[in-house]
Amino acid sequence: MGVSDAVQAAVAEAFAAEWGQVVATLIRVTGDWDLAEDCAADAFAVALERWRRDGVPRSPGAWLTTTARNRAIDLLRREATGAAKAREAAVLSRAVDAPVEPDEVPDDRLRLIFTCSHPALPFEARIALTLRTLAGLTTAEIARAFLVPEPTMYQRITRAKKKIREAGIPYRVPPAHLLAQRLNAVLAVIYLLFNEGYTASEGADLVRHNLSAEAIRLGRLLVRLLPEPEAQSLLALMLLHDARRPTRVDAAGGLITLDQQDRSRWDAAKIAEGLRLLPATPGPYQLQAAIAACHTTARSVETTDWPRIVRLYDDLLAIAPSPVVRLNRAVAVAMVEGPAAGLALVDELAASGQLAGYHLLPATRAELLRRQGSYEPAAAAYRDAVELASTDAERDYLRARLAEIEP
Repeated sequence: MGVSDAVQAAVAEAFAAEWGQVVATLIRVTGDWDLAEDCAADAFAVALERWRRDGVPRSPGAWLTTTARNRAIDLLRREATGAAKAREAAVLSRAVDAPVEPDEVPDDRLRLIFTCSHPALPFEARIALTLRTLAGLTTAEIARAFLVPEPTMYQRITRAKKKIREAGIPYRVPPAHLLAQRLNAVLAVIYLLFNEGYTASEGADLVRHNLSAEAIRLGRLLVRLLPEPEAQSLLALMLLHDARRPTRVDAAGGLITLDQQDRSRWDAAKIAEGLRLLPATPGPYQLQAAIAACHTTARSVETTDWPRIVRLYDDLLAIAPSPVVRLNRAVAVAMVEGPAAGLALVDELAASGQLAGYHLLPATRAELLRRQGSYEPAAAAYRDAVELASTDAERDYLRARLAEIEP
């Protein structure tokens, strides 16, 4: 790898690891969300130039935060209004590493999530804004995760920022008596962050480990702050999924499906911790974690307790219905009753139009058709899935499956 490539890789790694921290810190010291994002972006652009000349700093995160903060101060100084001067004073009077108040949670990223989860914001806007500011996801990536057009998502994020500014929503972790009512939105944000890392919605790589690791870190922090059953369940769910991470892609980044994974390489410590955390109190995350536990404790796909998984999906649909849960249940039903039974459920879901544009719908249909020997319609479904898949790893996998059944 040349120097230029090495620097680009270092900046990309720093972006993945530090974007959320830099933006969260800049929001804390400036109170301006757009300014924070712009200055963070500028800092990464400067890094590409300076790191080539001076080398990669020992602490890239601190370097980027300082550079972004200095950029913010420069911009504020150029403004002439009284408000700008006040904000400049706030920046200058409170250093990036200034001690927080005694009752504050000393984590800017958790503070950012709770601010984004304020009840004054629409539920989906809370999640989208957090993914944009904390995880550095593009508007296109977030739109794909929500299955909505990119312009719709852009407007949603813009309106959320405006609402925070105009309503004067405080940038903090709320006091203890308000934590519970903000919990569901925070859990949803952390889980979406994990999912984006576990199965990226776009790009060359299927797995973005830094995002799933950050979600687990925030999950642990949240459990310490608020040890509610659903918070524990979410952490258990993420750990049980993440335990399989080393076996989900091969050395070339190719996708390895559950039935082909080397279960001896699954992380036993994470599985044990996930099982230990899993509470008995039923809830959406508890049920999903229980399903994940069925997979991670089975010796093979064939010996997995699929009837129990179907029952758990039934319970999940009763309290948190969604078309994605229905699709996953169809797969479990196919394992219990055969591909025809699962296919009937998938076709019913396709007819509803609820998962239009979601590549796993035709991909699942293709696999079930293939299992029952209907190769021609299976090939057509694989082609549909290839068109809709958004990562190279998934497209390559689907093309390989298609090639196996094409004449």
